[in-house]
Amino acid sequence: MEVRKMSLEPVTITPKAVEEVKNIMSNKGIPEGYALRIGIKGGGCGAMGYMLGFDQLKDSDISYSHHEVPIVIEKKHVMYLMGLEVDFIEDSEERGFCFNKEES
Repeated sequence: MEVRKMSLEPVTITPKAVEEVKNIMSNKGIPEGYALRIGIKGGGCGAMGYMLGFDQLKDSDISYSHHEVPIVIEKKHVMYLMGLEVDFIEDSEERGFCFNKEES
């Protein structure tokens, strides 16, 4: 399989989110060779949502690394993810990943 490395990073990840992804990858049994998959999913009424998971590189993906976190994105999703930032929030009321999108 040909690996397609991106020189451009369509999605950035904040330091707090990088820390949490690395924690998950090392402590939750994510298999060696898996990467953080960032993508889109369809929603109700035409709304689009974002998704995170762990997966292996597929033929239809691009890949890159952000602060030593391997990332894979399906090629057809890249145009919808450009400018997306993944963050991790942890406070007294909520804990989890969130997505911030630059409006152009």
